[in-house]
Amino acid sequence: MQKPDLKPKCPNFSSGPCAKRPGWSLDALSGAFLGRSHRAAGGKAKLKEVIDLHRSTLDIPDDYKIGIVAASDTGAIEMAMWSMMGIKPVDVLVWENFGGEWMEDVVQQLKLDNATTFKTPYGGLPDLNQVNKDHDVVFTWNGTTSGVRIPNHDWIADDRTGLTFCDATSAVFAYDLDWKKLDITTWSWQKVLGGEAAHGMIVLSPRAVERLNNYTPDRALPKIFRLMKKGKLLDGVFVGETINTPSMLAVEDCIDALKWVQNLGGYKATMKRSEANLNAVKSWVTKTEWAQFLAENPDTISSTSICLKVVDPWFTALDDDTQKAKLKSIAALLEKEHVAYDMGSYVTAPAGFRIWGGATVETSDIEALLPWLNWAYNDMKAKG
Repeated sequence: MQKPDLKPKCPNFSSGPCAKRPGWSLDALSGAFLGRSHRAAGGKAKLKEVIDLHRSTLDIPDDYKIGIVAASDTGAIEMAMWSMMGIKPVDVLVWENFGGEWMEDVVQQLKLDNATTFKTPYGGLPDLNQVNKDHDVVFTWNGTTSGVRIPNHDWIADDRTGLTFCDATSAVFAYDLDWKKLDITTWSWQKVLGGEAAHGMIVLSPRAVERLNNYTPDRALPKIFRLMKKGKLLDGVFVGETINTPSMLAVEDCIDALKWVQNLGGYKATMKRSEANLNAVKSWVTKTEWAQFLAENPDTISSTSICLKVVDPWFTALDDDTQKAKLKSIAALLEKEHVAYDMGSYVTAPAGFRIWGGATVETSDIEALLPWLNWAYNDMKAKG
């Protein structure tokens, strides 16, 4: 197969940190509030702007609280679990790596003996209707490492008495989230926004705030997880008074990304950009004999972390280690050609490829990448 001529203008297809918005440069950070305390009026105003822009671009209800916390999405979801779980039984949904991490937190670290795990291998999705509406439930909206997402909110009961703990880090700005179904929602700036790492967002429904006000867990909580002080909610967290010191450079970068979303028209516009990226890959898959989506159900294919598996009988006859080695060689070849960076499958996932399709990726770059993927695969197969 002849080597393609056209290359992506931006070869960044990593699933985190993800590609910056189109046209981004360091000049976007020129207004950063640097060399001053983040607790000064100017610093708090910048942090409050991040909160307000999230609310407006995502249509988050006015009675939901939005906070900036430490340690990315991991810090946000673990803050919520450690602060609020234990009063009710917990259902844990697992179909990829990070759901497995939250399962480990619930079962092995929090040691909740009233937890039930619903788990499927990579590519599948548990039966969501098994979730008990009177239990708390923790789940990833979009399985970043498997390319499998939940298809809808229908399984979440409106009259539930448990809380929904949603890790939405690869879903926010890519899907239409029904906030009334979500009690605790977390994500990071480094995904669909293309922001910098280490900062997390947490959104609390009135029911989640009620849980915080009425339940004190019988466990030690490190300062970084504490949303309560002397029996009262730390309301300052939800107006920009962060628990620890944030990077004001990263804050400025997040503001820039959110203004880009705002100028596009909000999350509906970023959804369309991500859907266009997935549609480009879908069109290619229908014409490609050796590759398929890792997701088994078409309704669950992620438009952000687009995961592919190799179905060529020649390849599937190889042992697992050989498969991973050969696909790693393809990823290395595409990187050497400056066509695609960081698109290998996640370390715990089946051998394959993972193409980030979030809103900061241009569809034209995905379309330019795919012929190269064909070329690299056929080159590898020809060499045996």
